[in-house]
Parts: sequence; C-alpha cells; structure tokens
Amino acid sequence: MSASNMNMNNRVTFYEEKNFQGRSYECSSDCADMSSYLSRCHSCRVERGCFMVYDRSNYMGNQFFMKRGEYSDYMSMMGMSDCIRSVRMIPMHRGQYRMRIYERDNFGGQMHEMMDDCDNVMDRYRMSNCMSCNVMDGHWLMYEQPQYRGRCMYMRPGEYRNFMNQGMSQGMRFMSMRRINDSYY
Repeated sequence: MSASNMNMNNRVTFYEEKNFQGRSYECSSDCADMSSYLSRCHSCRVERGCFMVYDRSNYMGNQFFMKRGEYSDYMSMMGMSDCIRSVRMIPMHRGQYRMRIYERDNFGGQMHEMMDDCDNVMDRYRMSNCMSCNVMDGHWLMYEQPQYRGRCMYMRPGEYRNFMNQGMSQGMRFMSMRRINDSYY
C-alpha cells in the first residue's frame, strides 16, 4: 500500500463528552475550524494515523500530538481546555529525516543538522536555544523541554524563521526534537 493510500485511511473521532459520549465529529483530514461541528471536546478516538490538535482555529495556539489510541478524558489528561478548534492530519513519511536547527531567529547563531531524535540540544550541541529551523525531510515534533517534555510543536517540511509566526508565545524555544516515524502509525 502506498503512503498516499495509507494517509487516506487516517481517522479520528472527537466527542463532546468524556468516555466517547455525546455529539461526535469524525475527521480524516485537516480541519481549520471545528467549532461548527462541536461546541467542546472531552474525549477522542484515533483509529488510524497521527494528528495534531490545536486549541485555536487555523492551527494556532497550544498543540497536542495524538497517535492511534483512545483518549477517554483527553482534555484533563493533557491539561488542555475543552476547546479543540482545529486538527491537522500528519501524513506518513517514508525516507530520510533531515532538519537544521538554529540558535536564534531568522537562522542566526549556531546551526546543527539533525537526522535523528535529540533528547537534549544543550547536551548534544551545547546550544542553549533553538529559535528557528529548516525542515528539509520528514515530520518532527519539537518540545520546549529536554526529554520530549512540555509544550510541543509540529514541524512539517518548510522554513520556520520565527516560532511566534506559528502561534507560539514570544521567546518560545525548543530543547528536544523527535521524528514522527512509522512506529507512531
């Protein structure tokens, strides 16, 4: 089965109440504004694929990564409010992973090229900040704390000169990075 066919089968269902109760909305692709489908979201079930959910419309605000599984009380488990406003499907990537991380905004300061996970940029590269990046290959999760903790941000191929443009707070920096690989699907 090709990667494009596999992406067509991705599916997540959101529920207004805990334990998969109440009104539901099934999604298999990106949705920039879910507010017309659900007034709130307390649980969800990811049948296939990986998704990022956002607490603001148009893929902005706090982000949470969701892989296959059941989240019966998702909102309290993740410390998120009950408003998921947008969702983005993460396509499966086959091939190499490559990203350049930079110490400062606009690709300034130290630069390091990565092809695998990094649980602590300070330990590995002696970088105290990662404030911009260029994703050449693959899909990545970047975390604000070492060991893949804290708030995270989904990075697909492209240039990210300033993380504030992605809806993150001013001065947001990342200290660990992880590839979204086959094991999540």
